[in-house]
Amino acid sequence: MNPISRRQALGVAGGVVLAGTTGAFTFAAPAGAATAWRDLGVVTANIGRTNLGQRKAAITAVRNALRLTGPEDLPLVGWQEIGEGDGDTKEKGWINGQFGPRYRNVHLDDGGHRVPISVPRVYDVLRADVTPVHEGKAHVSPNRVISEVLLAAHDDAALQFAFLNTHFVAGAHNGRTDPEEAWRRNRWARHFDVLHDRIASWNARGYPVIWTGDTNRDPMPKLFPAKETRAFATGIDQIGWLQGTNGVQIQLRKRKVIPMNVDGHDARVAVLQLRRA
Repeated sequence: MNPISRRQALGVAGGVVLAGTTGAFTFAAPAGAATAWRDLGVVTANIGRTNLGQRKAAITAVRNALRLTGPEDLPLVGWQEIGEGDGDTKEKGWINGQFGPRYRNVHLDDGGHRVPISVPRVYDVLRADVTPVHEGKAHVSPNRVISEVLLAAHDDAALQFAFLNTHFVAGAHNGRTDPEEAWRRNRWARHFDVLHDRIASWNARGYPVIWTGDTNRDPMPKLFPAKETRAFATGIDQIGWLQGTNGVQIQLRKRKVIPMNVDGHDARVAVLQLRRA
């Protein structure tokens, strides 16, 4: 596929390309010195299901997770359990309210609505996909998917990376057994394989890949033991990334935890730094 111009890229920013469409957006990195490091706060946030009255405050806390200066004070968020089992649609409204004009809330209205992604508008959305993982089972688990976006810095179209967000089935690796144990373990293993393959697909095209998710397994095995970096060594809520070959580099600046007070999940934050070498 021939490279497209920045004008063409911005023309499709925010649009959706359906899963299975061939091709991707690529830009030749200009020669010269490396660009300056820029901060990118990445958050993984399972909103939880116990203290439902705390959900709005939890979403607000995620929005205010960073105390950086300038455009870097806008976190890139992978959500889990949005609208799952609470009998209302309030979480969607609160996300749209807190993550409003300065954001694109991707997959909030499609098949990825339980695992949407909030993208600050300092990044253009070049592509958005939802990859099915497995079917649901009544009283055990909803269907599972992986939400995906390809992003480019608004002020530097060659700074591109893929971002994936997901939520694994619970109960497969919690040390307890139930009548659905075999089903849970089978679907968990399938989810691991599909996430591995989706990350590998983006990475094979040169893109660095950042992923977030509730893995429901601790310790969570690395998807790519020789290549993957994790922000947190333990815990089921994870943030990981792989370097690419398109000239974009990623390093960890710091990490933190944001209490959400809904259930046992806290939001986890990795302040990454990106640049083009």
